[in-house]
Amino acid sequence: MNNGIFHIPRPVNEPVFNYAPGSPERAALKQEIERLRKDRMDIPLIIGGKEVRTEKTAPIRRPDAHNEVLGVYHIAGEEEARMAIKAALDAKAEWAALPWEERAAVFLRAAELISVKYRALMDAATMLCQSKTAHQAEIDAVCEVIDFLRFNPWYMEQIYNQQPDNAKGEWNRSAYRPLEGFVYAVTPFNFTSIAANLPTAPAMMGNVVVWKPASNAVYSNYMLMKLYMEAGLPPGVINFLPGSGGAISNVVLSSPDFAGFHFTGSTEVFRSLWKQISSNLEQYYVYPRIVGETGGKDFIFIDPSAELANTVTAVVRGAFEYQGQKCSAASRLYIPASRSKEFIDALVAEISAIPMGEITDFRNFVGAVIDEAAFNTICGYIERARTSGEAKVIAGGACDKSRGWFIEPTLILTENPRSESMVNEIFGPVLTAYVYDDHDMEAAYRLVDSTSPYGLTGAIMATDRQRINRALLALQNAAGNLYINDKPTGAVVGRQPFGGARASGTNDKAGSYLNLLRWVSAVAIKENFAPPSSWRYPFMLGDD
Repeated sequence: MNNGIFHIPRPVNEPVFNYAPGSPERAALKQEIERLRKDRMDIPLIIGGKEVRTEKTAPIRRPDAHNEVLGVYHIAGEEEARMAIKAALDAKAEWAALPWEERAAVFLRAAELISVKYRALMDAATMLCQSKTAHQAEIDAVCEVIDFLRFNPWYMEQIYNQQPDNAKGEWNRSAYRPLEGFVYAVTPFNFTSIAANLPTAPAMMGNVVVWKPASNAVYSNYMLMKLYMEAGLPPGVINFLPGSGGAISNVVLSSPDFAGFHFTGSTEVFRSLWKQISSNLEQYYVYPRIVGETGGKDFIFIDPSAELANTVTAVVRGAFEYQGQKCSAASRLYIPASRSKEFIDALVAEISAIPMGEITDFRNFVGAVIDEAAFNTICGYIERARTSGEAKVIAGGACDKSRGWFIEPTLILTENPRSESMVNEIFGPVLTAYVYDDHDMEAAYRLVDSTSPYGLTGAIMATDRQRINRALLALQNAAGNLYINDKPTGAVVGRQPFGGARASGTNDKAGSYLNLLRWVSAVAIKENFAPPSSWRYPFMLGDD
């Protein structure tokens, strides 16, 4: 029944719990952490709403205590990928025909379930599986997930409300149909919220989805999948398919019904899969929509007019929260020569005081990096900088994998503004600083703009409005999200739509209506209330 014009409740951002000592949320979270640690999970695939176990499994380990196994997950292969495609296509017609407000209600209910019933679960699962502190888990796996699930239905209504003008005797309408086929969502380990948004954004617009979560985030992502099912998501609309990226992608991208790709991950993987899609274009029914957010080499530019304390805080939080494993994390820092000593001294003092350890100890600011492969890569960058002859490690730099994949927050000072650690994405707790000549600000801006192939986030620390304006103009293409006197991380749904260009992706702005537009195909409908009865035009009626 749809005998009314319905409106999504206007969303507000979910409040962030602070988990202070003595608070009820802190006690509930600690209790949930201990429950999960004792409950070794056996995580299946979910295809067509049914659990599928392949009996080929992999362990789920805590990064900050890698001898502790949280459970196992079953690994999908080519056969399961084909099953997931079929299940999605079988569910497509009925899901697409469901009134939009009924689709929206599923995800609005999922948001409420997290807010009220499963807050501690989502926080605890993300902390244990992805080595996030209580605060980092809360802003990600709870607040941002809820925001996506509440704001995106509101944006959906706004899109559907966009209608064309009419002339006398006609009614023009725009319908926003889902894509023909299915959407393939590939999600990363570092944000549970991205794992929530990439499959659900296309789904709420009427699409069906094959979802491949990152192997290092299956634990928390499985919780999301179960939540959607409890919220009333019909079987087959989203199919949960952990496993080999190569095996699954080969099947998915060779299907004639492949219609869209929603991706967050490395630039190299994204480019490889885009090439694979391009080579298969002739066999697709439609040109696939490709939306990707990839790497970053994000900067903080300190103007000579910057305030010391605010800047140091922005640098420490922007570079080292969640061990720098954010595509938006600051990893290159530009310090004016005229104030270099005070900034460097203050940064070294603060970085050296950062507590690191297991995330179950709430006193720690950082935990471990995600796995041994990441550990080895990041430590390699630190060691090469240490022995390069053009750089020195002036804070942190120690690596210890005896109990977890721990790397100290590290500050490198380089004499070469285009050194390896200033150019390459490291994706770890490593920040490289370069002291620039602030007698030539235009040259400094050009250096920031041209050093990295990426264009995701950046921050400008300054108090002089003329200088802020000059920096914004000079760096407008260097980042898709620019911050003034703030860290370059922490975009909030509805307030800072997120995405970058250049090698950082397609800049389709998650957390806004722009992303949802990519998952519909518009059709224009004209109805003529007074159709002509003759094909002849008035100018043909006579010769005067």
